[in-house]
Amino acid sequence: MKDTAISVLQILEKSPGPVSGERIAEQLGITRSAVWKQVRELRRLGYGISSSRAEGYHLEATTDQLLPYEIQKRLRTRVIGKQIRHFERTASTSWIAKKLADETDPALLHGMVIIAEEQTGGVGRLGRAWVSPAGGIWATIILKPKIPLDHLFMITMVGSIAIARAIRKEYGISALIKWPNDIFIGDKKVAGLLLELAAEADNVHYGLLGVGIDANIALDELSPLLQETVTSLEAEVGRPVDRVALLARVLWEFELRYQQLEDGEYDSIIREWKSLSLTLDRRVAIKTINKTFVGEAIDIDEHGALIIRKDNGKVERVIAGDCFQL
Repeated sequence: MKDTAISVLQILEKSPGPVSGERIAEQLGITRSAVWKQVRELRRLGYGISSSRAEGYHLEATTDQLLPYEIQKRLRTRVIGKQIRHFERTASTSWIAKKLADETDPALLHGMVIIAEEQTGGVGRLGRAWVSPAGGIWATIILKPKIPLDHLFMITMVGSIAIARAIRKEYGISALIKWPNDIFIGDKKVAGLLLELAAEADNVHYGLLGVGIDANIALDELSPLLQETVTSLEAEVGRPVDRVALLARVLWEFELRYQQLEDGEYDSIIREWKSLSLTLDRRVAIKTINKTFVGEAIDIDEHGALIIRKDNGKVERVIAGDCFQL
């Protein structure tokens, strides 16, 4: 959204009633034609603006798009989300973030959030397609980590905690974390994360934390297979949710715990993750590249590995793989 459009919007937001195009033009030093063009752009972005020749323009409803202006009005963070780039439709926010981080000093991009209203080529774990229709929250956070290499995996833990806490606080829903990186409500997935790192030897150039939340997606438009395993916040709450408020809350919850991570407060993060775990103390099936087995998930260790007590009594440590609740 251009600065002039924001200025027009701010005048309308502050006014308790209609404002004439002439008055807006005088305040901003532009023509009435320019005011009309900005109003037209604001309407295209989803703002409900009525108009009449007698009274002028009146803001009746805000947009439901995840525009930087709307998000930053609600942000309480110091770094995360202070820079935002918004796209109505793109292949993948992670691709855009990677291109930016490869072409710019990642330190200058730390905390930037790339947002898309819709992704056509979203990617999840193990290169799987991530269905990303309009109505969801599809974002990538660019990070320049100041975290020891052996604790970088905890960025995903921090992101998982942030989403689960945000959902709980905004809607009073018992969202839980399924190892390694999914958020569930009941027995259905509502969100997921993916961490990508660009590193060379002991030097981490940057990290990209991809976030996908099924906020207001239409479940009946998903494939029958996905409908069996996926839910949305709209379906759980019974009404469309305020995506701007939710994303602002997620970014704030993330920054709080990311700061803990940079300060070396690893134990507190692991304790909170465990308190929100859907996986621990449950019987699960584990599928790795090499094998499949079942057992009870009894713990996670200091490196994020899931500890399984198999049916034969042996204990196995799982670093990566798929986990299925039984």
